[in-house]
Amino acid sequence: MFKKLLGLAPQPTKDGTFIPSKLALKLATSDQTDFDGTIYQNTYQGTKKILMLCTEEQNMTMANGTKFSTGNHPVEMLLPMLHLKNAGFDVDIYTPTGESVKIEMWAMPQKDENVQKIYSAYQSQFENPKSLADFVQNTMNDSDDYMAIFIPGGHGAMLGLPEDKNVSQLIHWSHKKDLYMMAICHAPAVLLAANLDNDKEFIYKGYKMAAFPDSVDKQTPMIGYMPGHLTWKFGEKLENLGITFVNKKADKTCYIDRKLITGASPQAANNFGKLCAEELLKSVEK
Repeated sequence: MFKKLLGLAPQPTKDGTFIPSKLALKLATSDQTDFDGTIYQNTYQGTKKILMLCTEEQNMTMANGTKFSTGNHPVEMLLPMLHLKNAGFDVDIYTPTGESVKIEMWAMPQKDENVQKIYSAYQSQFENPKSLADFVQNTMNDSDDYMAIFIPGGHGAMLGLPEDKNVSQLIHWSHKKDLYMMAICHAPAVLLAANLDNDKEFIYKGYKMAAFPDSVDKQTPMIGYMPGHLTWKFGEKLENLGITFVNKKADKTCYIDRKLITGASPQAANNFGKLCAEELLKSVEK
């Protein structure tokens, strides 16, 4: 009752899950974003696209048994898409089996016209995405359609994707083809799928990256962002595989290591998207 009065209690939904508390939403979300509308010179004129891998799972079971209503974070997904589109790159949206993309709609910037426009433009793809399983099993090895993989964040990136064999094959395929891998916030957790075959060395061993810190995830239940603590720490697992994190806060940090581009949090979404667009354009010009 005390937490509820202070706005610290996670808010229940009709399906028995929880979204962040009123205070957490006030502190962590906004109706507007910092999208800067960068205009890119010499936009991409080719036919290769960006493969965006999203989650199709929404309910995350916490350590105390409660369920957090999550998915992909709209700012971490849509701001990079805005930059990529402005730079001339189109995006194909995938989920593991073709089920609809799950989005943290409680974090949607309702008054941001640019965000609303790109969301509307791709809404049919969010509702009816392509199937990663079909792509991996039928056309991936012969495909030359993509120049980068983009994995948006949100805690939903931790659901299913890190254990998915098709995701593992996609990561290894993209690495062998020297494609860019772009991941923000909790999305680096998905890279753990590359280590499903433990007999091989982790392909990102020795890399540096930015990501949402485990230490911050541990703190967020105190303000009711999540209804409990996570059951596992993706940062810890990546560090055990040889990853070094360059940030300690959930801030605007972005980082490039070879062809891996990462960002730390929703605060980094604009700069992350701009960095991805600029790097892809540079690679085309070479």
